Amino acid sequence: MHVLHTLRRAGAVLLLAAATLYAAPAHPAAADEPGWTAEPAAGAAATVRPYFYLAGAAGTVLEDRLALVNTSDRERTITLRGADAYNTADGAFAVRPAAPGSGATGATGAGSWISFGAAATVKVPPRTRAVVPFTLTVPPASPPGDHPAAVIATEGGHEVGVRVHLRVGGPALAALTVEDVAVRGRGPAAVIAYTLVNRGNVALAPDLRISAEALIGEVSDPPRGRTLPVELLPGQRVELTEPWPGAPALDRVRVTLTVTAPGGALAVATGSRWLVPGGPAGWTGAGLLGLGATTAAALHLVRGRRRPPPGPFPAPGAPPAAGPTTPAPHHELTGAAR
Repeated sequence: MHVLHTLRRAGAVLLLAAATLYAAPAHPAAADEPGWTAEPAAGAAATVRPYFYLAGAAGTVLEDRLALVNTSDRERTITLRGADAYNTADGAFAVRPAAPGSGATGATGAGSWISFGAAATVKVPPRTRAVVPFTLTVPPASPPGDHPAAVIATEGGHEVGVRVHLRVGGPALAALTVEDVAVRGRGPAAVIAYTLVNRGNVALAPDLRISAEALIGEVSDPPRGRTLPVELLPGQRVELTEPWPGAPALDRVRVTLTVTAPGGALAVATGSRWLVPGGPAGWTGAGLLGLGATTAAALHLVRGRRRPPPGPFPAPGAPPAAGPTTPAPHHELTGAAR
């Protein structure tokens, strides 16, 4: 990664559109391969990078380089653009498509801060490696935290995306909520559904723990603590499920989800549901569960009514008190022992 440069004068700094060419390995591309690849150019000491990592304050111009390798026997014309990144509903990492029209990227977030200048379209000769520089200009009013983006290379209907992990300097807040907890399905097909929302300004790698309890019988907990295979981006909402093959067939269950993430993020939420089998057996079981709950409530009420009324009582066989009697003060009974 190159040294971070601070914007010293008004206007964006645009690198010259020049591609440096290198000899690529001479081996034919497989039939199902596009014949070219895109990846971050090797960093210091020829280190391999899976994605771009850039960091700087608002108002900074950052620089890096993309490597395009043509492994085929014909020239490739590759178009480059920046794109905004987001989580799909199930938590996958995705990028926004390009807007219709020549040269339109469709990016409105960090993807729009990426510029290849005149090198937005690069011709790569056969068996050649081209290194293309680009800039990322962070607007002066950008909020701190993570701003997910990607570099997209396109040729002949084939797209290759390289993630850009950008962090703008300032206070980092790790915060999330877990919502809409519900148990769905029955028996071995039962699942626990829930929604995670990133309420902070940094990407999160959440850990999940689940506990369960039943109204009547014993219940085995669902699979316990694990790190979720999701990177939850700032401001994103994902809907996930966890299998619960040991869910009871006939009971009322309550599940508690505890979600944590590095940086101090913590969220707890619960959900409950009556689980009954389908068909006539299910209706019978539901009736028995309802009868059992009603009976328990009635027994509790009867036991409460059998308690002796409050107040002092004379010992058995004691004579009545002599002299005039004074009416006892009136007390309203509340049902609570005194």
